[in-house]
Amino acid sequence: MATLLDALRPVRSLRVAIAMPLLLLSGALATGCRATPARTLMPTTRPLVIAHRGASAHRPEHTLAAYTLAVQMGADFIEPDLVSTKDGVLVARHENEIGGTTDVADKFPSRRTRKVVDGDTIQGWFTEDFTLAELRTLRARERLPFRSHAYDGQYGIPTFDDVLALADSLGRARGRVVGVYPETKHPTYHRAIGLPLEPTLLASLTARGMNRANAPVFIQSFELANLKALRGQTSVRLIYLLDRGALTPERLREIATFANGIGVNTRMLVGADSSAVPTTIVQDAHAAGLLVHVWTLRPEPMFLPKRYRGDALAEVREMIALGVDGIFGDDPFLVAEGTGRIRR
Repeated sequence: MATLLDALRPVRSLRVAIAMPLLLLSGALATGCRATPARTLMPTTRPLVIAHRGASAHRPEHTLAAYTLAVQMGADFIEPDLVSTKDGVLVARHENEIGGTTDVADKFPSRRTRKVVDGDTIQGWFTEDFTLAELRTLRARERLPFRSHAYDGQYGIPTFDDVLALADSLGRARGRVVGVYPETKHPTYHRAIGLPLEPTLLASLTARGMNRANAPVFIQSFELANLKALRGQTSVRLIYLLDRGALTPERLREIATFANGIGVNTRMLVGADSSAVPTTIVQDAHAAGLLVHVWTLRPEPMFLPKRYRGDALAEVREMIALGVDGIFGDDPFLVAEGTGRIRR
């Protein structure tokens, strides 16, 4: 506990010092789960606290340290974005281009190249050009310049199997479910280069008995065809990611034929200006039988609409008032606090 509090003290020492003991002591009660089922069944809390790339406001994203801290902060789910290595292993990175999140430029300077990924021309270093053994030599770095870089160089790149093992271990230690929420990144691109993500993803879930409807798993994707194909291969809950566009009741009913929910940008529910009027997306989605998860809540003032007046908790509470079923946050502690599970 001392190590965790020391790590978080520069960000919000008083709030963590007061609330974290309560969080850790009441984790099993907060989820409403019991011993063995807690490790194998979908969490029952609402809204779900979903750690966006782990506790990415505090540790380099998509590292085991970020995921572990997220669970300690109260996350119900940890989110690994998945891309492929050259030898077909799924690893947790937000993009297949890893120049900004690792020290790959220092260790493999000659491997920089240019590729077209989903229509965008990108220069950098790509996971599909490296074997897992090569990627294991790299260390993660904080992506954003205004967040702490104190942990740069300390953590490796985990595989999806590493993340699944960690979630199981953390769940067993706490007597509560720790779910995983993988996103298939650029699935059409990966399939085109002979490294399809879906078979390996489903094989890993099957090996752990998690390829079933009530497993603590959501699979998310921005690609419609990807989700429709997955629907025919698995009963795991699927989430269709959306960043913009109209969502009519008719469109939502069509989405419900292949997905269990939608993952939407918060601005699709309510605009950024002070007079914004909420849309009816949440109500319409629920009427269609769909869950609604929102992304991404971040603690820094630069990410907050002015109407919140610098109060990140106000954004959490607004999303809850709108009736969402899950909230993605870079700071899981903040989201958990906003849900009322933790009090100062």
